Order: sequence, then structure tokens, then C-alpha cells
Amino acid sequence: MTTPPRYAALDVLRGLAILGTLGTNVWIFTNVEGLVGYINGTGRATGGWAPVQDVLQQIAQGKFLGLLTLMFGIGLAVQHRSAARRGQRWPGAYPWRAGLLMLDGVLHYFLFTEFDVLMGYALTGLIVAFVLSTGIRAQKIWIGVAAAIHAAMLAVVVAALAVLPPAADEAHPLSPNPYAEGSFWDLVVFRAENLLVFRLEIVFILPLSIALFLVGARLFSSGILDPGRDALRRKLMIAGFGVALPLDFVVGLTGGDAGLMLGRYGTAPVVALALLAAVAHRYADGRAPGVLGRAMVPVGRTALSCYVLQNVLCSIVCYGWGFGLAARLTGETLVPATVALFVAVSATLIVGSSLWLRRFERGPLEWLWNASYRRLAGEQEPVPAR
Repeated sequence: MTTPPRYAALDVLRGLAILGTLGTNVWIFTNVEGLVGYINGTGRATGGWAPVQDVLQQIAQGKFLGLLTLMFGIGLAVQHRSAARRGQRWPGAYPWRAGLLMLDGVLHYFLFTEFDVLMGYALTGLIVAFVLSTGIRAQKIWIGVAAAIHAAMLAVVVAALAVLPPAADEAHPLSPNPYAEGSFWDLVVFRAENLLVFRLEIVFILPLSIALFLVGARLFSSGILDPGRDALRRKLMIAGFGVALPLDFVVGLTGGDAGLMLGRYGTAPVVALALLAAVAHRYADGRAPGVLGRAMVPVGRTALSCYVLQNVLCSIVCYGWGFGLAARLTGETLVPATVALFVAVSATLIVGSSLWLRRFERGPLEWLWNASYRRLAGEQEPVPAR
């Protein structure tokens, strides 16, 4: 049996996606009203820090979430290819994987963060796993239909936001504020009480997630990571960096709520495709990762553990049941404190994952997840070749 190649780009891309999502989510943690304040636009930076905050948020907004979604699709394609190589039926025991990911997401949502993505990825992965068992033509139809549905939904929402009168200037602060004043359990209850509202994004982006999962899978099958696909990667980079990225900054910084929606769910996924192509192009010739790449690799290899840990660390630092940083920030200290928190947590993830992998093959959550899956699916751990 031929051993499949291990692509350095995959680990780098996963690490980049994980730290990139932190670059988006860290602003939610440092908002004194959490996700509610982030959505309502309250608790923002003031003075000269305001435009800095806008630019920093726009850099990460939606792009690394899109990249992470593409990487999940590629991961699904890798599993599909591995099953085919071993002569196993597909999707086979994959629903157990989706179920475990859903359980991870539910626990992650209630205990630490109401903007968890794992629940949505579990649902999307279950759907796409069955789609991958169909032919290429059927998969392309799924991509087209899902993308069309998402575009129609996005157009309706953007149009509605564009014509709606601006919201009243007076703020309506959370009272009581469970993020700043509540206990750990108060936040659990708050997430339970607002489950439908906080999980609405999963429903809204489900067609987009299906399309990106399938696009990631198709790109992997088309050899996006292999030498000789320079033309494909170049087209994606031109579309993403040359067209979508400038448009993303224009609509995001000047378009109000409508522009924010259009950027996050419209142009940002195209930029994510360019990020994928750029990193794939960097490593397509088989070169080893450089300094930045080596920093991303351990995070990418322990992606699930790092994703959960970054949210645990930010919760401890920012929320009232922890150190309560968010409640102490002002409009003048918000940006430097948020940037410092991002750097500190990123460094912790990079160093921690590197040290962990010196002794263990998998991250802690990856090990637990893999062991649980094999037990549920009745599979044995493969014996390493001597």
C-alpha cells in the first residue's frame, strides 16, 4: 500500500486558521458585554484608537473562519480518500465522528463561548460526508445550489440592513451583565436562555458552510497542494487578493452593518480561498516550513485543542468570573489590551503545542476524540510499522 504524502501546507494552514479565528474572537472577549456588545457595536475604542480597531477587525473578519471551513472540507476529503484506499465503505462510521464533534461543540458552547463553530461544522460535515459518496457532477451541483441559496439569503439581509433606518444612538446596556458581573454558572444559564439567538448564525451560514466544505474537498482532489497546479493557485490568488480583498475593506469599513455582513459572508470567503492558494503555493515544491511556518505547524497539528484552549484562556482573562479584564478597559485602553491579549494567547498556544508534541503524537483533545471514536466505531488503533 502506498503511503500518502504528508503536506506541510495542511498543518500550516490549520494553524493559521486557528490563530486567525482568535484574531476575530478576541475582540468579542474584550467587549464588556461580550457577543451582545460586539453585535450591537457598544464598548468600542475611542479617539485615535477607533480607526485602528476598525482596520484590525477588518483584517480578520470572516477570512480565517472561511479558511477554517475550507480546512474542515479538506480534512473530510482526506478521510474519504483514506477510506477508499483501504477499501472501506463511505461514509461508514463517519457519523460517529460528527456526533463526537457535535458533543464537543455543545460543551464548548455552554461552558465557554456562545460563538462556537464546532456544532455547525459537525452538522455540515455529516451532510457533506454523504455528498462525497456521490459523483463529481453531483458534488458540483451541490456547490452551485448551496452557493446560490447563500447568495440569495445574503442579498436579502444586506438589502434589508441597507434600507433600514439607523439605530438610535442611545445604548441599552445589559442589566445585569453576566459577562462582567456574573458567575461561571450565570454565563452558562445566559447561553441556555439565548440558545436560539446565539445559534442563529449556524442556520444562516449552513449553505455557505456546505459550499466551502465541498469546495475545499474538490480543491484537494484537484491537487491544489501539489506541484503543477500553479495556474489554479494563481487564479484563486488573483480573485481573492486582487479583487475580493480591496472590495472587502471598502464595504467593511464604509458600508455600515450592511457592508459588514457583505464582507464577512460575501467577500471574505473568496479571500480565504486566496489564503489557501498562497500557502499551498509556498509549500507545493516540498520545501520545509520557515520560522513562521514552524510556529504554525504544532498549532495546526493540535487544532482542536488549541481552538478550545484559546477560548478558555480568553474567558478566564476577560470575564467577571475570572480576572475581569473586559470590565476594566476604557475606550483608550481597549485596542492595546486586546492586541496584547492576542499576542499572549497566540504565544501560549505556539509554545504549549510545541512542547506537548515533543512527548505526545496528538493534542489532548485530539487523543480523547480519537480514542472515543475508535471505541464507538469498534476500530483498533493501528500498530506502527517497525
